[in-house]
Formats: sequence, structure tokens, C-alpha cells
Amino acid sequence: MSDHRSLPVPDGLEGERLDAALSRLFGLSRTRAAELITAGDVLVDGRVPSSKSDRVSGGAWLDVTLPPPPAPVVAVPEPVPGMTVLYEDDDILVVDKPIGVAAHPTVGWTGPTVLGGLLGAGHRVATSGAAERQGIVHRLDANTTGVMVVAKSETAYSRLKRAFKERTVSKRYHALVQGHPDPLRGTIDAPIDRHPSGDGRFAVVAGGKPSVTHYDTVEAFRAASLLEIGLETGRTHQIRVHMSAVRHPCVGDLQYGADPTLAARLGMTRQWLHAVRLGFDHPATGEPVTFESPYPADLARALELVRDES
Repeated sequence: MSDHRSLPVPDGLEGERLDAALSRLFGLSRTRAAELITAGDVLVDGRVPSSKSDRVSGGAWLDVTLPPPPAPVVAVPEPVPGMTVLYEDDDILVVDKPIGVAAHPTVGWTGPTVLGGLLGAGHRVATSGAAERQGIVHRLDANTTGVMVVAKSETAYSRLKRAFKERTVSKRYHALVQGHPDPLRGTIDAPIDRHPSGDGRFAVVAGGKPSVTHYDTVEAFRAASLLEIGLETGRTHQIRVHMSAVRHPCVGDLQYGADPTLAARLGMTRQWLHAVRLGFDHPATGEPVTFESPYPADLARALELVRDES
């Protein structure tokens, strides 16, 4: 059932764009606010606004019909082929996430998830957090492979969430990128937010969330470089966005400007990016622990081909 709201524009929003004002008032994304305006679900002083970019006046009367909240997404417990558990105790599970598996269910994702796979294999996970994200303290993109930790106990959940937030977790990735970064070792410090196109990509955007990526060249080839990457922040698609922004996209990452010819030659159908190592203080004992994941077959094969060509 839809939800109808009538209220005046607060004086503090005087002069704001209508879509921005709706976003602030109702916690909507700018895109969703614009959709409501286009659909005729927003009236300003009883009239249909001419555009989402109309400026609002303090005290103007808004009538807004909000859509019903989406049904909660829940993990379907079913084993995920190829997902292995690297380590398990009473507090944590460490998995080696394969290609094509999301961390947890989201609206629009119908594929397998780490959470569903663990539940399907009979593992217990923490129930803290939103139902669709229980136990999940950090994420990897669906097509980024590698090591990922999941909380089993409620204590582990809260301590690991804090550790990721306070950036005391060591996250190391290997990426095969096009060309040769100059300098060979460096830091990319550039804010990231959703791409203005609204097509699901992210981009370096003025006023975005602060994002810091450190990289170091491990091996240079004729057409590409193997980098070890450390993250200070954990933005969605951060490594992919930052490497693309400095014109060295991950090999195979067509969404972020990689060369399709090179990708096809190396048999890459996704970005060459792997979470190779994860280190943190164990949430129960406080002892430092480190877990590693070897390259999966598609990445190892592409790397060999690049080596052979060089």
C-alpha cells in the first residue's frame, strides 16, 4: 500500500532542487526522487512541478505519494559449488569466494550468495544486522574472487564491523591492469560516488566519499602489470574505479573501460581482481590472524598468457 505525505518545505531547504529536497526529507536516492516527480507523485502547492530541478521555497506545501517499501530480501539456503571454507571456529568463518557469487542477497540479484551458501551447507552465522546481511561484515563484488570473513558469533560481528570501520583490517588484492602505472608504486586518493549516469557504475566524483587506494607493481609485462593493492577505505568498486580513473583499468573489466580485444585474447569474462590476503585481530582472542587465497583458474590462466606474450 502506498503512503501519502503532506508537509511544508522546511526553511532550511529554501532554494534546493526539488529532487534534492525530497531526497533529504524522505531518505530517497536522487534517482528515486526524480522518478516520483516524473510519475506525477509529487505536488508543490497543489500543482505538478515542471521539472525535478525546480527550486523549492521554504513553506511551500508538498504532497508526496511514496511507494510501498520493498519486501525484505532473504538469503536462500543452498550450497554454492566451488565455495570453500578456508577456516572455521566458534566465532568466524573464512571463505574463498568464487566468481559469480554475491556476498548477500540484494534487490535484483538472483544468483548465489556467500550467506545462502553457508546456511545451505549447515553453518551457523551471526544474526546481528539486517536479515539479508546476517554475519556479513564486508563484501566483495560478485565477480571479484578471494578471501572473505563472515561472523558466526554476535561478539565477532560487532568487533569485526568495528575493525572494518576503523580500518584496522589489512586487505590485500592482486589486480592485473592494462599498461604500466607511473609511478610503479603510489597512492590514489580520489572521492567516489555513484556515476552520474545512474547505470549502476561508480566514479570519481567531486564531493563523493573519501577513498584511498595504495598500489605497488609486483611484475610488469608487455601489455599489463600485476599490482598488489591495499585499501584504506572499502567503497563499492573502489579498486576498479580508481584504476580506471588513472587509465589502467583491470584487465577484462569492460564496465570500467578495459580493452575488449585484450580481454578476449586472455579469455577474461570479468575483471582480473582477486582478494589474495586478509589480516585482522581475531575477535575472540585478539591474536593477529592472516588468511590467503590462491588465484582461481581463469585468473591464473590469463596471467600465464600475459607472461608468455612478454
